[in-house]
Amino acid sequence: MNILVVGPHPDDQEAGMGGTIARLASLGHRVVLLDMTNGEPTPLGDPVTRAKEASRAAEILSAPRAPVVRVMLGLPNRAVEHSLAARHAVAKVIRRHRIDVMFVPFFEDAHPDHKAVTHIAEDARFDAKLGRMREAGQWRGEELMNVPRIDRAAAAEFAEPPDDEQEPPRYPKWLFYYYATHLRWPANPTFCIDITGFQDRKVEAIRAYETQFVRANGHVVEWIRAGGVYFGSRIGAGDPARGVIGHAEPFFSKEPLGLTDLTSLV
Repeated sequence: MNILVVGPHPDDQEAGMGGTIARLASLGHRVVLLDMTNGEPTPLGDPVTRAKEASRAAEILSAPRAPVVRVMLGLPNRAVEHSLAARHAVAKVIRRHRIDVMFVPFFEDAHPDHKAVTHIAEDARFDAKLGRMREAGQWRGEELMNVPRIDRAAAAEFAEPPDDEQEPPRYPKWLFYYYATHLRWPANPTFCIDITGFQDRKVEAIRAYETQFVRANGHVVEWIRAGGVYFGSRIGAGDPARGVIGHAEPFFSKEPLGLTDLTSLV
């Protein structure tokens, strides 16, 4: 299965669902992390350092036979706007990587970039299934070249109109929301994924962003660790009787989930 995890900034995916990414990779699924911006400027970071940190985090979450792939669109940090060009750029990622399942940030957030990215990704899911777009001259994306501070090489790659024969229409069957919100409120998940055994990998990936979570904001890691324990307790993860504390990550779905029976329930 091909899975796309869309993040407004490098580190959002790891903080929101790093354990799930590691677990999916360990099961042999192909996970693609799409960073919509490079996350800079920040007080202690810079584009080159942040890119190295992001690459290292992806390596940590990878499995030997299923490396986590990372790509960056390069929209301007702190100024992400929903546009047709951005929608089509993400649609191309969906088509090129033959995405089956998408994860995007929860749609209620205090951060404007997060809200804009979710809106873009939701619409890109629809755009990716449209056929004969190149024939009609309707693909957009070249406008991204004019965005200040954009990664121009990445923009050129994403802006090139998809070839309908090489990259046929694609509509990911599922779109789920992960929580990396800046609002101070508890998540209201539809379901949780058991990440027991992968929590330490998640924390290691988060700490790979030294400029963001080691040299600054170190308390965030402990909040995230505590959240994993809390959501693990909600689904009975781990084995408390044997002293095994379980962890889980919360997710939300607008669409109903289907079950063939109850054996898949935790």
